[in-house]
Amino acid sequence: MIAIVAYWFISNYPGTVSWLSKEERAFVQARLKADSDATNDEKFSWAEVRVAAKDIKIWLYALAFHTMSLPLYTLSLFLVSQPLCTTECVKYPCLTVRKPTIIRDMGYSSAQSQLLTIPPYAVATIFTIFWAILSERYARRALFILTTSTVAIIGYIILLANTDPKARPGVSYVGTFFAAIGIYPSVALILCWPAINVSGQTKRATANAMQISIGNLGAVLGTQLYRANSGPRYVLGHSFALGYSCLNLVVVGALLVVLKKENKEKERILLEKPDTRGFHDTVEDLALGDRHPRWKFQA
Repeated sequence: MIAIVAYWFISNYPGTVSWLSKEERAFVQARLKADSDATNDEKFSWAEVRVAAKDIKIWLYALAFHTMSLPLYTLSLFLVSQPLCTTECVKYPCLTVRKPTIIRDMGYSSAQSQLLTIPPYAVATIFTIFWAILSERYARRALFILTTSTVAIIGYIILLANTDPKARPGVSYVGTFFAAIGIYPSVALILCWPAINVSGQTKRATANAMQISIGNLGAVLGTQLYRANSGPRYVLGHSFALGYSCLNLVVVGALLVVLKKENKEKERILLEKPDTRGFHDTVEDLALGDRHPRWKFQA
């Protein structure tokens, strides 16, 4: 319902917004034009979809999210809750109590356990905002993703290394902090990466769609790994999450190499042809999208 209503309120371009003054529309248009191709009224083209499908970078963006979506969507499966049947749950299934599996073993009541699930997410939220601002300030993506993904790896190593979570639930609780602080900033930066780097609009829309579709397959797999009978250590689930986090380092590292290589090639072209037109100078230049020599990728 919200989407249907929103359709009539969301404008396609700043130039068509009725609630901005003429000067404000001109300012927003100029700022967007200097930053990207967002003001280009590009028509949908199947040819550009095929260009996106043939671009190895698009697949790497998708795999980067895929390798983080599994730990992203499964973190709550072992931290937030696990069904615990009450004496009446057989007769009344709706009475099933849910308590955090790690925090439950620390000896707290159900209400206290639910409250203690907040700190890992709260810390991860604050750190994600800080990390995103820092990444934007330095115009770097790969280094920041590699750093936080490594933090997530440390978290899962802690979780797997704790051979007796019931006796030492605090160790596992610390591990969830590392995992959350590592997962959420990485996911945020990975999801915005193609939005920043891919041009034109049809190719970028295709890249975003491929990233979400391929990425979420990791979540589908992850939900089958954390089974009630595998707790409290969840060796299978944690091992997959650890492996996927390590694979994320490989994918992001490969993407970094590809982006740097293409940037270097564009710099070579500009040195040989310093009179190369600007990205927005002509329709032909805009049609090149991120293949234009003056389009620099954020790596």
